[in-house]
Amino acid sequence: MSPNGFETRLLSSLTKVFADDALRDKPVNRASCLRGEVFSFQLAYRSDRLLKGLRIEVESPLKKYTTLREVGLAPCEFPGAHFDEHALRTAPGLYPDPLYALVRGADAPPDQWRAVWVQVRVPVRRVQGPKQIVLRITHGGRFIARKTFTLDVIAQTLPKQKLIHTSWFHADCIASHYGDAVWSRPHWKRIEQFVCSAVDHGVNMLLTPLFTPPLDTEVGGERPTTQLIDVVKEGNTYRFDFRRLRRWVKLADRCGVQYFEMAHFFTQWGAAHCPKIVARVKGRKRRIFGWKDRSAGAKYRTFLDQFLPQLVRFIRSNGLERRVYFHVSDEPSSEHLASYSAAASIVHAHLEGFPFIDALSDVDYYDRRLVRQPVPASNHIEPFVERGIKNLWTYYCVSQWDQVANRFFYMPSARNRILGAQLYKYDLSGFLQWGFNFYYAQYSTRPINPFLETDAGRAFPSGDPFMVYPGNEGPIDSIRGEVFREALQDQRALQLLEKLQGRDKTLALLHRGMDRQITMKEYPRSAEWLLSMRERVNKRIAALTQAR
Repeated sequence: MSPNGFETRLLSSLTKVFADDALRDKPVNRASCLRGEVFSFQLAYRSDRLLKGLRIEVESPLKKYTTLREVGLAPCEFPGAHFDEHALRTAPGLYPDPLYALVRGADAPPDQWRAVWVQVRVPVRRVQGPKQIVLRITHGGRFIARKTFTLDVIAQTLPKQKLIHTSWFHADCIASHYGDAVWSRPHWKRIEQFVCSAVDHGVNMLLTPLFTPPLDTEVGGERPTTQLIDVVKEGNTYRFDFRRLRRWVKLADRCGVQYFEMAHFFTQWGAAHCPKIVARVKGRKRRIFGWKDRSAGAKYRTFLDQFLPQLVRFIRSNGLERRVYFHVSDEPSSEHLASYSAAASIVHAHLEGFPFIDALSDVDYYDRRLVRQPVPASNHIEPFVERGIKNLWTYYCVSQWDQVANRFFYMPSARNRILGAQLYKYDLSGFLQWGFNFYYAQYSTRPINPFLETDAGRAFPSGDPFMVYPGNEGPIDSIRGEVFREALQDQRALQLLEKLQGRDKTLALLHRGMDRQITMKEYPRSAEWLLSMRERVNKRIAALTQAR
């Protein structure tokens, strides 16, 4: 502690600063990045007395690209049900996660470590070379501390993201949290805010609720109706209105969405039943399909036989042929082969040529050609890799806790960011995660307050159900979201290096100093390795491009 009772330290984005724990990570005051990269580091601080309204000023050539946010603390009652040896802590408590705007300055509670998140959106042109970022801290006009970080900008631009990434977007959760009527003007406004936030963090595929998505819903229960397609039923004939879907597509285009994944046509965990579908029947809205209806029944088949050809016409007339993906059912297991097969045959007949993706871990579904583009869980990916499947995806969720990467509160941030190197090493084309903004308890039985319940009603490890918090003015980012963005940037940097020197040399550089290659379960665990790996990649890019 300094003579004035105030201590500071510069740290990488991979340190989680707990208020009640000592800082063990080494200071980091210099790093490099590419043009167009979003680079983050942290200013940690501690005072021996209460100081409210600390002012932190930035002095730097990069000032106009730099944002400061306070790392808030979120409650974690349920860190998880299982843990391996690579956990920061497993006790309930307050964990660093939300990133709040510094409206009234930062506070320093006595004898607590707190942190400010410093983020630089490096422009894609002009800026290059070492740039100092000076952080000057004052309180009541009195100087307290000054710290300097040097960011060396490599004069090469980070390439565009090739990975297709979806983190499931829950439009009903937005309506429920803010109290807006579904598809009302305020609801559309909130949706656009959240979609833009998702795109900013690397989500380029948007879950699209043609009908209310049959995801995480208890058997016999239902989620609020979020149906983009208006349906009118007249006997056995159906009429469909696509105007709301067209508005959805236009909104997504404004935000930068590249792909649309149409929500699942059949219920989760086996495809045995129909999703909730509402139609106007004799002038009144009624639920015409749901849990009571068999997925392979004649009535639902008739409905799909009429709907799917019109959907295809909409897709083609709006130039979306190469931007849409479809689902049958989420996470079927071995005992669901028959029901999944029957359901898949209905939709495949109408959607020939369009890609289908489903999260599953039983390779039989691929071997029997029931799934054309499987999305295996990260801890079950090896049998799919062995089959040499092109454009392979992977996903993780609540079940991926043993050795593999994930983003739970209790895990070190390095375990979040390592996924970028793994995506590159496996040459994966897509990544799926189920919760960008799931603000319900498990099975969607009730809305929750995400600022108080971070575990979906003590069902999923904190950090699994959502990546952003629903703030009064729109989504509030999390350190998990920012670190995941860095993972995707790592993959893009490695892809740039591969373009310059080839894949074999890039893999050799990635694995330098390691006894074995990276897998989904075996990889360096330290933040220091990740940071030094990116420095190696950046320096090699700089050397290769300067020599040309």
